[in-house]
Amino acid sequence: MNILSIQSWVAYGHVGNASAMFPMQRLGHEVWGIHTVQFSNHTGYGAWRGEVFGGGLIRELVGGLEDRNVLPRCDGVLSGYMGTAEIGDAILDAVGRVKAANSSAHYCCDPVMGDVGSGLFVRAGIPEFMRARAVPAADLITPNQFELEILAGHGTGTLAQALAACDAVHATGPRVILVTSLHTEETPADSIDLIASGPDGRFRVRTPRLAISASGAGDAIAALFFVHWKTTHSTAQALSMAASSAYGLLARTVAAGATEILTVAAQDEFVSPSRIFTPEKL
Repeated sequence: MNILSIQSWVAYGHVGNASAMFPMQRLGHEVWGIHTVQFSNHTGYGAWRGEVFGGGLIRELVGGLEDRNVLPRCDGVLSGYMGTAEIGDAILDAVGRVKAANSSAHYCCDPVMGDVGSGLFVRAGIPEFMRARAVPAADLITPNQFELEILAGHGTGTLAQALAACDAVHATGPRVILVTSLHTEETPADSIDLIASGPDGRFRVRTPRLAISASGAGDAIAALFFVHWKTTHSTAQALSMAASSAYGLLARTVAAGATEILTVAAQDEFVSPSRIFTPEKL
């Protein structure tokens, strides 16, 4: 497959496209990367150098792909962190151009806005943009628990509430939803849940909780889930494959005592995960 991935880029570490592109490539897919920023490192370090690109550059680059007449061969668009609504507009414009050229293409939006504990970490207006425009335009979305609550407008303290939140967001447009980093009243303290909801059912994978909070892990699992869903069109299989690979990646990172996820060193986990998690139908 050919995937257009529009995300940030860092020279050191693995977040944004530096986290999402390689797993898809390791699985044998071509990835056309357009970067929304070029930074020395991710912003979690507190200091970085680099440049934020404007929406105009994204449109220009997509226009260049149109000039090459390759958009009809683009099977999907993946987006992550949107620094501004202007960049978001440019990404949705790219989605429209791709879908006009290939009606079987899909759009996967990772609606990055914040996380439990840290709260919102995006600029004012981005949550509203996600709710009103980006998520309704998406075929698949991959929010974490905090982001699902923002999109649905209510809490997810229980599994029933989390599934109701998925139903509410489905009603706005997305056919398939992957919820990451989910911890409800039913989740054991030493575990973490992922649920996926699609036309073919709702499923849960429960993995051991690892002592790590790794930047870029969400970018990787969104990419893995998207390409596995595109390949299998099975919500359950995509959940199992993505969760198993992501767990293997993080477990290898913890074992090595690394501060950045070992995207390259643990690359075999993308193809043959060390541990397979079987989804439970909900």
